[in-house]
Amino acid sequence: MSLLARLAPHLPYVRRYARALTGDQATGDNYVRVALEALAAGEQQLSPDMTPRVALYHVFHAIWSSTGAQLEDLSGVEGGSDAASRLLRIAPRSRQAFLLTALEGFTPSEAAQILSADARDVERLIAEAQSDIDAELATDVLVIEDEAIISADIQSLVKELGHRVTGAATTHEEAIEAVSRHRPGLVLADIQLADGSSGIDAGKEILQNINVPVIFITAFPERLLTGERPEPTFLITKPFQPETVKAAISQALFFHPSRHREAA
Repeated sequence: MSLLARLAPHLPYVRRYARALTGDQATGDNYVRVALEALAAGEQQLSPDMTPRVALYHVFHAIWSSTGAQLEDLSGVEGGSDAASRLLRIAPRSRQAFLLTALEGFTPSEAAQILSADARDVERLIAEAQSDIDAELATDVLVIEDEAIISADIQSLVKELGHRVTGAATTHEEAIEAVSRHRPGLVLADIQLADGSSGIDAGKEILQNINVPVIFITAFPERLLTGERPEPTFLITKPFQPETVKAAISQALFFHPSRHREAA
């Protein structure tokens, strides 16, 4: 199989990553082109110890680290509020670890291979990036959960990240009432609620009126993962790990487009 055929399925995604990393489409695409030219000329090689996708990102980073990473221009970034400006305000190494895992879906171990780093260092970098994001995107949160102990746990996690819990509902009706009293910037919702009502229906009704990220935390993921559209971007299965919830909150707030428009 030719080099191009091996890499073709992964090229759209490494371009996406390069654009997010550099904050500019043309610049990102150019670095991907340079990486591919280096591979074609034999100046860089795909590591046989990595999957083709991981190896491609690894080569991209070898090119980026030797040139672009040394020339980052942060002028004018402080006043920006879009996703690119937010990314560029994160320290470069933390930004890379965050994007590789949050945007591209690599595991910390795979991200470590790409960055030629230790997996524990990558996990630390991700945590630092999430901390920066949470501090910048602090918002009001509505928790829709009928089990008191789980609701308290979720609220505690939300507060640890610097957000404010402005509503806690146990039914569809309570959720809609809470939104009418105070518009949230993020919703965390269970599916099966106390009176037999649906967190799915509550989420849909909320989204008819306001554009906010919704994270579903449920013991019944199969009720949302049906293959029909739309499906939720963020879905966490109970019992959940606290770090999973924290990561989902950071990613949901960071990448949700309305957050950037409203912050402008």
